[in-house]
Amino acid sequence: MTSYARMPDGEPEFAIEIKGLYKTYAASNKQPAHEALKDVNLQIPRGSFFALLGPNGAGKSTLINILAGLAMKTSGSALIWGHDIDQSMRRARRSIGIVPQELNIDPFFTPREMLDLQAGMYGVPKAQRRSDEILEAVGLTDKANAYTRTLSGGMRRRLLVAKAMVHSPPVLVLDEPSAGVDVDLRRQLWENVKAMNELGVTVLLTTHYLEEAEAMCDTIAIINHGRLITCEKTPDLLSQLDSKEITFTLDADLKALPKNFDIYQVELIGNSQLKFHYAPSKVASGEILSAISEAGLTISEISTKEAELEDIFLNLTSGLEKKVAIG
Repeated sequence: MTSYARMPDGEPEFAIEIKGLYKTYAASNKQPAHEALKDVNLQIPRGSFFALLGPNGAGKSTLINILAGLAMKTSGSALIWGHDIDQSMRRARRSIGIVPQELNIDPFFTPREMLDLQAGMYGVPKAQRRSDEILEAVGLTDKANAYTRTLSGGMRRRLLVAKAMVHSPPVLVLDEPSAGVDVDLRRQLWENVKAMNELGVTVLLTTHYLEEAEAMCDTIAIINHGRLITCEKTPDLLSQLDSKEITFTLDADLKALPKNFDIYQVELIGNSQLKFHYAPSKVASGEILSAISEAGLTISEISTKEAELEDIFLNLTSGLEKKVAIG
């Protein structure tokens, strides 16, 4: 585990602040102009673990490339740690570490050499460089002197995370960091990233693993067709889908549903399970329990299924796709 310094008090309220951001790619090779970002407004609080979700082509990577200085915005503004990406370009870039999707590493460098070179590019004095410490944090100590071309895909992914950490940025952006990483290495990666977040580092994550965003992030934004369609605290977002399942396992078999169940959306599974689908805002679980009791049934087991992020994600993005098609 790397000894990341806790972020000092008195820093900006928002680690990243984006206002009215547009990005239009000019027409080329008989292809029409493409508006990749459309009036994006986003505030990422300092110290948060923030997820940016969206399907392929939604605009996630374009947004990150603008923050990293790899793409020029068409209009709007963006601040990183209070520094404008245009007016205070150097300070803005020193305030952010980017872990890209692409495995852009030099095959003829060793991991230690690569981190030392990256630290030098950020002006980190040799006495303050923590290459070995960071390599240990991402589980690459035994590969410190191996050529990077010999590393597996998962190891190269972790090396990119290490590169982003060399200048101790207060903001860490991870663009699909789990791609190509096996379960054990993914767990190790997230343990270290969570530890950094607990010390005050703001983490911005883009991922296709919806369960990761749901489990790890305190705030989730969803982008589609270049537009930000929602940005909410994770529990608030999950509560939007007014749907729940509750399954009762009975201690005796049923041949048919009791008559007093006609008002509910319920199915008989096998001969001994009743699965109810209901909206918690309209039907209380206690009401269902009373109906089961009135039918003279005895319950041996209960299981429930809450709204999942994937359901909300699909509902929101498909809703926007319909609007775009109509418009």
